[in-house]
Amino acid sequence: MPGVERNSKIASLLERHSKRVEQMAPPPVEGVLTRMVGLTLEAAGCQAAVGDRVDVLGNDGARIEAEVVGFSGDRLYLMPTGDIHGLKPNARVVPRTGAEMVAVGPHLLGRIIDGAGTALDGLGQIACDERIRLTGMPINPLSRQPIEEPLDVGVRAINSLLTVGRGQRIGLFAGSGVGKSVLLGMMARYTSADVIVVGLIGERGREVKEFVERILGPQGLKRAIVVATPADNPPLMRLHGAWRATAIAEYFRDQGKSVLLIMDSLTRFAQAQREIGLAIGEAPATKGYPPSVFARLPQLVERAGNGADGRGSITAFYTVLTEGDDQQDPIADAARAILDGHVVLSRRIAEAGHYPAIDIEASISRVMHDVVEQQQFTLARRFKQALSTYQQNRDLIAIGAYHKGSDPRIDAAIALWPNMQNFLQQDLTERVDYNRSLVELGAVIGGAA
Repeated sequence: MPGVERNSKIASLLERHSKRVEQMAPPPVEGVLTRMVGLTLEAAGCQAAVGDRVDVLGNDGARIEAEVVGFSGDRLYLMPTGDIHGLKPNARVVPRTGAEMVAVGPHLLGRIIDGAGTALDGLGQIACDERIRLTGMPINPLSRQPIEEPLDVGVRAINSLLTVGRGQRIGLFAGSGVGKSVLLGMMARYTSADVIVVGLIGERGREVKEFVERILGPQGLKRAIVVATPADNPPLMRLHGAWRATAIAEYFRDQGKSVLLIMDSLTRFAQAQREIGLAIGEAPATKGYPPSVFARLPQLVERAGNGADGRGSITAFYTVLTEGDDQQDPIADAARAILDGHVVLSRRIAEAGHYPAIDIEASISRVMHDVVEQQQFTLARRFKQALSTYQQNRDLIAIGAYHKGSDPRIDAAIALWPNMQNFLQQDLTERVDYNRSLVELGAVIGGAA
């Protein structure tokens, strides 16, 4: 393929240029460790730029990797990527040369790695010849392909009422314990995509094995790459896990593949950046979140989406935790503004035994009108109107205060309610494809006035 050959040539030229720059660059200036407060290290006498990597040499000869996250005067603030036990004052700090790169290639498929790219599945080292930047390369927004076709996610309510477009970035908003991970797993198994990249960022370590074995399964894992940085990882490693998962998705997109990127969760990514920002003295702004958090979120999310002409797409699902089910949580509010739509899961609906617990009234897909036929859009709107009418008059109906014939709209909503409830529920092991979803939507609402 011409596009693949061109990308290989560009990567080869960049690698040769990088090597020449490294040969021409002066030797790195070493420093010493002068202070440690919390997870933050301070080094003096060392010259490095923000984002550069350094090695802190322990007395036992161990090398502890750290990244420059800030500076003040002649002092650098470092954030370690691993365990820092054994460090002592005046430990040597040796800068590395070159920007952080990610090893990518087809050999990643079926593997489970951490934020540093180390294999976690016990299947040996991963041999990848190509390398790309960890933080990605921005795409000219005018060069991106428009979102023009729907993506089948295998979930009836989303396919028909909240249709996702190929290349869309959408958020899954929910509190704890209302089924967002299960819904993500359904979409990971049932979505029609060439490659699935899963980023498990800052979640419980127990969930990694469960997601791989119970949700993805052996067949799903064959076309997937899992990047896992659980909650016990340092904050910088959690950031790197999200960046690495996105970089891997970018690589396959640029190969012309249709990629599904699942990140659980965007909130943990923001909390990791909050830990780093506060540790280096950044002032908290909104509910303890410093301004750098709200700068990092769009930098991560904007890397997903459709590629330039002739390339593939990244359809991304990001889970967003709403603390105390508060939809105005600062991270939820910021994510809602930068994503292309949101699916809200309701605790009230989940407690009623209704799964998936999608609150259709509070959810929206901002690209649905661009990717569906007018007939489907009309049916979906009528379904939502009937659902909203019933919910607004639910108390009157429940206590028998509403009298049949008083309002034709309410009468129609009451007649449709049982079928609408059945339509919105779906068993975890059931896959409902896009075409079947539309047929069943028409069966529920097509004949309603």
